[in-house]
Amino acid sequence: VLEGYLIVYLNLDAVIAIIREDDDPKRGLMTAFGLTEMQATAILDMRLRSLRRLEEMELRREQGELIAEQEELQQLLGSEESQKRVIGNDVKQLKTFFSRDDQRKTRLEDLPVLEGDAFDELVEKEPITVICSAKGWIRCVKGHLEADASIKFKEGDSDWCRLHASSTDKLVVIADNGRFYTISCDRLPGGRGFGEPISLMIELGSDVKLLNIVLAHEGQLLVATNRGHGFVTDIEANIAQTRNGKQVLMLPEGVKGLLATPVVGEYVASVGSNRRLLVFPINQLPVMRSGKGVLLQRHRDSHLVDVKTFSAEEGLSWEKADGNIRVLSNFTDWLGRRGGTGKDVPKGFPRPAAFKQTPQI
Repeated sequence: VLEGYLIVYLNLDAVIAIIREDDDPKRGLMTAFGLTEMQATAILDMRLRSLRRLEEMELRREQGELIAEQEELQQLLGSEESQKRVIGNDVKQLKTFFSRDDQRKTRLEDLPVLEGDAFDELVEKEPITVICSAKGWIRCVKGHLEADASIKFKEGDSDWCRLHASSTDKLVVIADNGRFYTISCDRLPGGRGFGEPISLMIELGSDVKLLNIVLAHEGQLLVATNRGHGFVTDIEANIAQTRNGKQVLMLPEGVKGLLATPVVGEYVASVGSNRRLLVFPINQLPVMRSGKGVLLQRHRDSHLVDVKTFSAEEGLSWEKADGNIRVLSNFTDWLGRRGGTGKDVPKGFPRPAAFKQTPQI
Protein backbone atom coordinates (compact mmCIF):
# COMPACT_ATOMS: atom_id res chain seq x y z
CA VAL A 1 0.00 0.00 0.00
CA LEU A 2 2.86 2.40 0.80
CA GLU A 3 4.45 1.58 -2.52
CA GLY A 4 1.16 2.44 -4.21
CA TYR A 5 1.01 5.78 -2.38
CA LEU A 6 4.53 6.62 -3.52
CA ILE A 7 3.54 5.93 -7.13
CA VAL A 8 0.82 8.59 -6.72
CA TYR A 9 3.39 11.21 -5.72
CA LEU A 10 5.66 10.32 -8.65
CA ASN A 11 2.78 10.40 -11.16
CA LEU A 12 0.31 12.76 -9.52
CA ASP A 13 -1.03 14.44 -12.70
CA ALA A 14 -1.56 11.14 -14.52
CA VAL A 15 -3.30 9.59 -11.52
CA ILE A 16 -5.66 12.59 -11.21
CA ALA A 17 -6.47 12.42 -14.94
CA ILE A 18 -7.36 8.71 -14.71
CA ILE A 19 -9.55 9.28 -11.66
CA ARG A 20 -11.39 12.17 -13.33
CA GLU A 21 -11.79 10.77 -16.85
CA ASP A 22 -11.70 6.95 -16.70
CA ASP A 23 -15.05 5.11 -16.44
CA ASP A 24 -13.33 2.46 -14.28
CA PRO A 25 -10.57 4.34 -12.44
CA LYS A 26 -9.53 1.32 -10.39
CA ARG A 27 -8.93 -0.80 -13.46
CA GLY A 28 -7.26 2.21 -15.18
CA LEU A 29 -4.76 2.68 -12.32
CA MET A 30 -3.97 -1.03 -12.24
CA THR A 31 -3.30 -1.07 -16.00
CA ALA A 32 -1.33 2.18 -16.19
CA PHE A 33 1.01 1.61 -13.22
CA GLY A 34 0.97 -2.17 -12.68
CA LEU A 35 -0.79 -1.85 -9.32
CA THR A 36 -2.55 -4.58 -7.41
CA GLU A 37 -6.28 -4.25 -6.66
CA MET A 38 -5.47 -3.51 -3.00
CA GLN A 39 -3.08 -0.70 -3.99
CA ALA A 40 -5.56 0.82 -6.45
CA THR A 41 -8.37 0.72 -3.84
CA ALA A 42 -6.11 2.37 -1.24
CA ILE A 43 -5.23 5.17 -3.68
CA LEU A 44 -8.89 5.84 -4.50
CA ASP A 45 -9.66 5.98 -0.77
CA MET A 46 -6.92 8.56 -0.07
CA ARG A 47 -7.94 11.94 1.28
CA LEU A 48 -6.91 15.02 -0.70
CA ARG A 49 -5.15 16.50 2.32
CA SER A 50 -2.76 13.54 2.26
CA LEU A 51 -1.29 14.83 -1.00
CA ARG A 52 1.28 16.97 0.74
CA ARG A 53 5.02 17.00 0.36
CA LEU A 54 5.49 16.29 4.06
CA GLU A 55 3.24 13.24 3.75
CA GLU A 56 5.43 11.82 1.00
CA MET A 57 8.51 12.12 3.24
CA GLU A 58 6.70 10.38 6.09
CA LEU A 59 5.68 7.53 3.78
CA ARG A 60 9.26 7.02 2.62
CA ARG A 61 10.45 6.89 6.26
CA GLU A 62 7.74 4.38 7.20
CA GLN A 63 8.51 2.30 4.12
CA GLY A 64 12.15 2.14 5.09
CA GLU A 65 11.32 0.93 8.58
CA LEU A 66 9.00 -1.78 7.24
CA ILE A 67 11.59 -2.98 4.74
CA ALA A 68 14.17 -3.27 7.54
CA GLU A 69 11.71 -5.20 9.74
CA GLN A 70 10.82 -7.46 6.82
CA GLU A 71 14.48 -8.33 6.24
CA GLU A 72 14.95 -9.08 9.97
CA LEU A 73 11.91 -11.39 10.07
CA GLN A 74 12.96 -13.24 6.94
CA GLN A 75 16.41 -13.77 8.45
CA LEU A 76 14.79 -15.07 11.67
CA LEU A 77 12.56 -17.49 9.76
CA GLY A 78 15.58 -18.84 7.94
CA SER A 79 17.68 -19.55 11.06
CA GLU A 80 16.61 -21.98 13.82
CA GLU A 81 19.51 -20.78 15.98
CA SER A 82 18.23 -17.18 15.77
CA GLN A 83 14.72 -18.32 16.69
CA LYS A 84 15.98 -20.11 19.83
CA ARG A 85 18.02 -17.06 20.82
CA VAL A 86 15.04 -14.68 20.47
CA ILE A 87 12.66 -17.02 22.35
CA GLY A 88 15.26 -17.49 25.11
CA ASN A 89 15.64 -13.74 25.55
CA ASP A 90 11.87 -13.29 25.66
CA VAL A 91 11.50 -15.97 28.36
CA LYS A 92 14.26 -14.39 30.45
CA GLN A 93 12.53 -11.02 30.26
CA LEU A 94 9.21 -12.56 31.31
CA LYS A 95 10.86 -14.39 34.20
CA THR A 96 12.53 -11.21 35.38
CA PHE A 97 9.35 -9.18 35.09
CA PHE A 98 6.97 -11.64 36.81
CA SER A 99 9.40 -12.63 39.58
CA ARG A 100 8.87 -9.20 41.11
CA ASP A 101 6.18 -9.34 43.80
CA ASP A 102 4.84 -5.94 42.91
CA GLN A 103 4.15 -7.00 39.31
CA ARG A 104 2.24 -10.26 39.82
CA LYS A 105 -1.46 -9.46 39.88
CA THR A 106 -2.89 -12.99 40.17
CA ARG A 107 -2.17 -16.06 42.30
CA LEU A 108 -2.32 -19.69 41.25
CA GLU A 109 -4.25 -21.59 43.94
CA ASP A 110 -6.58 -24.56 44.35
CA LEU A 111 -10.23 -24.10 43.46
CA PRO A 112 -12.28 -22.81 46.41
CA VAL A 113 -14.67 -25.21 48.14
CA LEU A 114 -18.18 -23.79 47.99
CA GLU A 115 -20.62 -24.88 50.68
CA GLY A 116 -24.28 -25.34 49.86
CA ASP A 117 -26.10 -25.08 46.57
CA ALA A 118 -25.48 -21.88 44.61
CA PHE A 119 -29.05 -22.01 43.29
CA ASP A 120 -30.42 -21.90 46.85
CA GLU A 121 -28.96 -18.42 47.24
CA LEU A 122 -31.35 -17.21 44.55
CA VAL A 123 -34.37 -18.36 46.60
CA GLU A 124 -35.70 -16.07 49.31
CA LYS A 125 -35.76 -17.92 52.61
CA GLU A 126 -39.16 -17.83 54.27
CA PRO A 127 -41.16 -20.20 56.50
CA ILE A 128 -43.63 -22.51 54.76
CA THR A 129 -45.83 -25.47 55.62
CA VAL A 130 -45.65 -28.45 53.25
CA ILE A 131 -48.96 -30.28 52.89
CA CYS A 132 -49.39 -33.67 51.21
CA SER A 133 -52.76 -35.38 50.98
CA ALA A 134 -53.59 -39.07 51.30
CA LYS A 135 -53.98 -39.25 47.51
CA GLY A 136 -50.57 -37.71 46.88
CA TRP A 137 -51.40 -34.07 46.07
CA ILE A 138 -48.66 -31.79 47.41
CA ARG A 139 -48.46 -28.02 47.94
CA CYS A 140 -47.08 -25.43 50.34
CA VAL A 141 -48.47 -22.40 52.10
CA LYS A 142 -46.59 -19.48 53.58
CA GLY A 143 -45.92 -19.54 57.30
CA HIS A 144 -45.98 -22.37 59.83
CA LEU A 145 -49.58 -23.48 60.28
CA GLU A 146 -50.85 -24.76 63.60
CA ALA A 147 -51.50 -28.49 63.85
CA ASP A 148 -55.25 -27.94 64.03
CA ALA A 149 -55.39 -25.40 61.19
CA SER A 150 -58.18 -26.17 58.73
CA ILE A 151 -57.04 -27.23 55.27
CA LYS A 152 -59.26 -27.95 52.28
CA PHE A 153 -58.74 -31.05 50.13
CA LYS A 154 -60.36 -32.47 47.03
CA GLU A 155 -63.53 -34.43 47.58
CA GLY A 156 -62.66 -37.90 48.82
CA ASP A 157 -59.14 -36.84 49.82
CA SER A 158 -57.73 -36.10 53.29
CA ASP A 159 -54.71 -34.88 55.24
CA TRP A 160 -51.67 -37.21 55.30
CA CYS A 161 -48.50 -35.24 56.00
CA ARG A 162 -47.66 -31.71 57.17
CA LEU A 163 -44.14 -30.36 57.60
CA HIS A 164 -42.87 -27.02 58.89
CA ALA A 165 -40.03 -26.05 56.54
CA SER A 166 -38.28 -23.15 54.77
CA SER A 167 -38.50 -22.28 51.09
CA THR A 168 -34.79 -23.18 50.73
CA ASP A 169 -35.19 -26.69 52.23
CA LYS A 170 -35.24 -29.97 50.36
CA LEU A 171 -37.80 -32.72 50.88
CA VAL A 172 -36.85 -36.39 50.85
CA VAL A 173 -39.68 -38.65 49.72
CA ILE A 174 -39.38 -42.36 50.57
CA ALA A 175 -41.36 -44.95 48.59
CA ASP A 176 -42.01 -48.65 49.08
CA ASN A 177 -39.75 -49.47 46.11
CA GLY A 178 -36.81 -48.61 48.39
CA ARG A 179 -35.96 -45.38 46.58
CA PHE A 180 -35.37 -41.93 48.07
CA TYR A 181 -36.54 -38.97 45.96
CA THR A 182 -35.65 -35.29 46.46
CA ILE A 183 -37.86 -32.25 45.83
CA SER A 184 -36.81 -28.63 46.43
CA CYS A 185 -39.41 -26.74 48.44
CA ASP A 186 -39.19 -23.71 46.15
CA ARG A 187 -40.59 -25.86 43.33
CA LEU A 188 -43.74 -26.81 45.22
CA PRO A 189 -47.02 -25.28 43.99
CA GLY A 190 -48.49 -22.52 46.12
CA GLY A 191 -51.32 -22.87 48.60
CA ARG A 192 -54.08 -21.80 46.24
CA GLY A 193 -55.98 -24.80 44.97
CA PHE A 194 -55.19 -28.37 45.90
CA GLY A 195 -51.60 -28.50 44.65
CA GLU A 196 -50.26 -31.02 42.16
CA PRO A 197 -49.82 -34.81 42.16
CA ILE A 198 -46.40 -35.60 43.60
CA SER A 199 -45.94 -38.11 40.76
CA LEU A 200 -45.49 -35.16 38.37
CA MET A 201 -42.35 -34.08 40.24
CA ILE A 202 -40.65 -37.47 40.66
CA GLU A 203 -40.62 -40.70 38.63
CA LEU A 204 -43.01 -42.96 40.53
CA GLY A 205 -44.42 -46.16 39.10
CA SER A 206 -48.17 -46.65 39.07
CA ASP A 207 -47.98 -49.34 41.74
CA VAL A 208 -45.53 -47.48 44.03
CA LYS A 209 -46.74 -46.17 47.39
CA LEU A 210 -45.19 -43.46 49.54
CA LEU A 211 -43.98 -44.29 53.04
CA ASN A 212 -42.92 -40.90 54.38
CA ILE A 213 -41.82 -37.35 53.55
CA VAL A 214 -39.08 -35.75 55.66
CA LEU A 215 -36.75 -32.76 55.51
CA ALA A 216 -33.27 -33.48 54.18
CA HIS A 217 -31.53 -32.04 57.24
CA GLU A 218 -33.53 -33.91 59.87
CA GLY A 219 -30.92 -36.51 60.82
CA GLN A 220 -31.49 -40.24 60.49
CA LEU A 221 -34.21 -42.61 59.36
CA LEU A 222 -34.93 -46.21 60.29
CA VAL A 223 -36.05 -48.01 57.13
CA ALA A 224 -37.55 -51.50 57.09
CA THR A 225 -39.12 -54.01 54.69
CA ASN A 226 -42.26 -56.09 55.06
CA ARG A 227 -39.98 -59.10 55.58
CA GLY A 228 -38.61 -57.53 58.76
CA HIS A 229 -35.16 -56.38 57.59
CA GLY A 230 -33.94 -52.83 58.14
CA PHE A 231 -31.17 -50.41 59.08
CA VAL A 232 -30.51 -46.79 60.02
CA THR A 233 -29.44 -44.32 57.33
CA ASP A 234 -28.44 -40.63 57.24
CA ILE A 235 -31.02 -38.64 55.31
CA GLU A 236 -28.60 -36.08 53.83
CA ALA A 237 -26.35 -38.87 52.50
CA ASN A 238 -29.22 -40.06 50.31
CA ILE A 239 -30.27 -36.86 48.57
CA ALA A 240 -31.05 -37.75 44.95
CA GLN A 241 -29.91 -35.62 42.02
CA THR A 242 -32.46 -36.86 39.46
CA ARG A 243 -36.20 -37.45 39.21
CA ASN A 244 -35.55 -41.20 39.29
CA GLY A 245 -34.42 -41.01 42.90
CA LYS A 246 -31.75 -43.07 44.63
CA GLN A 247 -32.00 -46.75 45.54
CA VAL A 248 -31.33 -47.00 49.28
CA LEU A 249 -33.26 -50.06 50.48
CA MET A 250 -32.23 -53.09 48.42
CA LEU A 251 -35.28 -55.28 47.94
CA PRO A 252 -35.28 -58.93 46.83
CA GLU A 253 -38.02 -59.92 44.40
CA GLY A 254 -41.45 -59.76 45.97
CA VAL A 255 -40.31 -57.63 48.93
CA LYS A 256 -41.59 -54.09 49.56
CA GLY A 257 -40.47 -51.27 51.79
CA LEU A 258 -42.70 -51.10 54.86
CA LEU A 259 -41.77 -47.87 56.62
CA ALA A 260 -39.26 -45.04 57.07
CA THR A 261 -39.44 -43.52 60.52
CA PRO A 262 -37.23 -40.75 61.97
CA VAL A 263 -34.80 -41.82 64.69
CA VAL A 264 -35.79 -39.91 67.84
CA GLY A 265 -34.49 -42.00 70.74
CA GLU A 266 -32.23 -44.82 71.87
CA TYR A 267 -34.73 -47.71 71.57
CA VAL A 268 -36.56 -49.50 68.76
CA ALA A 269 -39.97 -51.13 69.17
CA SER A 270 -41.31 -53.53 66.53
CA VAL A 271 -44.58 -55.41 66.35
CA GLY A 272 -45.73 -58.19 64.05
CA SER A 273 -49.05 -59.35 62.68
CA ASN A 274 -48.95 -62.09 65.35
CA ARG A 275 -49.20 -59.27 67.95
CA ARG A 276 -45.74 -59.93 69.35
CA LEU A 277 -43.82 -56.86 70.57
CA LEU A 278 -40.04 -56.55 70.78
CA VAL A 279 -37.98 -53.67 72.18
CA PHE A 280 -34.19 -53.43 71.69
CA PRO A 281 -31.46 -50.71 71.73
CA ILE A 282 -31.10 -48.88 68.44
CA ASN A 283 -27.29 -49.29 68.55
CA GLN A 284 -27.90 -52.93 67.59
CA LEU A 285 -28.86 -51.70 64.12
CA PRO A 286 -26.15 -50.83 61.58
CA VAL A 287 -25.92 -47.35 60.05
CA MET A 288 -25.72 -47.81 56.26
CA ARG A 289 -26.03 -45.68 53.14
CA SER A 290 -27.81 -48.49 51.32
CA GLY A 291 -28.35 -52.21 51.54
CA LYS A 292 -30.75 -54.95 52.62
CA GLY A 293 -30.25 -54.43 56.34
CA VAL A 294 -30.50 -56.93 59.20
CA LEU A 295 -33.42 -58.78 60.75
CA LEU A 296 -35.30 -56.62 63.27
CA GLN A 297 -37.74 -59.19 64.62
CA ARG A 298 -38.21 -62.86 63.88
CA HIS A 299 -41.74 -63.91 62.93
CA ARG A 300 -43.31 -67.34 62.66
CA ASP A 301 -46.15 -67.53 60.16
CA SER A 302 -46.51 -63.75 60.40
CA HIS A 303 -44.86 -60.56 59.20
CA LEU A 304 -43.60 -57.20 60.47
CA VAL A 305 -46.37 -54.61 60.83
CA ASP A 306 -44.91 -51.50 62.45
CA VAL A 307 -41.70 -50.06 63.93
CA LYS A 308 -41.01 -46.92 65.92
CA THR A 309 -38.14 -45.37 67.86
CA PHE A 310 -38.44 -43.76 71.28
CA SER A 311 -36.47 -42.63 74.32
CA ALA A 312 -36.58 -44.31 77.73
CA GLU A 313 -37.43 -40.97 79.29
CA GLU A 314 -40.59 -40.53 77.21
CA GLY A 315 -41.54 -44.22 77.22
CA LEU A 316 -43.17 -46.38 74.54
CA SER A 317 -46.43 -44.86 73.29
CA TRP A 318 -49.14 -45.87 70.85
CA GLU A 319 -52.43 -44.50 69.59
CA LYS A 320 -55.55 -46.17 70.95
CA ALA A 321 -58.67 -46.85 68.91
CA ASP A 322 -60.37 -43.78 70.39
CA GLY A 323 -57.49 -41.53 69.33
CA ASN A 324 -55.98 -41.13 72.78
CA ILE A 325 -52.30 -41.87 73.43
CA ARG A 326 -51.17 -44.48 75.91
CA VAL A 327 -47.61 -44.45 77.28
CA LEU A 328 -45.82 -47.54 78.61
CA SER A 329 -43.09 -46.29 80.95
CA ASN A 330 -41.87 -49.71 82.07
CA PHE A 331 -41.13 -51.77 78.95
CA THR A 332 -38.51 -54.11 80.40
CA ASP A 333 -40.77 -57.16 79.90
CA TRP A 334 -40.48 -56.68 76.15
CA LEU A 335 -36.80 -55.68 76.12
CA GLY A 336 -34.56 -58.13 74.26
CA ARG A 337 -32.01 -58.44 71.47
CA ARG A 338 -32.55 -57.57 67.84
CA GLY A 339 -33.85 -60.55 65.87
CA GLY A 340 -35.84 -61.99 68.77
CA THR A 341 -39.49 -63.03 68.56
CA GLY A 342 -40.70 -60.70 71.32
CA LYS A 343 -43.68 -61.17 73.64
CA ASP A 344 -47.42 -60.64 73.44
CA VAL A 345 -48.40 -56.96 73.22
CA PRO A 346 -49.62 -55.17 76.39
CA LYS A 347 -53.28 -55.24 77.28
CA GLY A 348 -55.23 -52.63 75.36
CA PHE A 349 -52.86 -52.58 72.38
CA PRO A 350 -54.88 -51.66 69.25
CA ARG A 351 -56.11 -53.98 66.53
CA PRO A 352 -54.67 -54.35 63.99
CA ALA A 353 -51.36 -54.17 65.84
CA ALA A 354 -49.71 -50.83 65.04
CA PHE A 355 -48.35 -47.88 66.96
CA LYS A 356 -50.26 -45.48 64.71
CA GLN A 357 -52.56 -46.02 61.77
CA THR A 358 -50.77 -44.06 59.03
CA PRO A 359 -52.18 -44.45 55.51
CA GLN A 360 -49.89 -45.00 52.56
CA ILE A 361 -50.23 -42.97 49.35
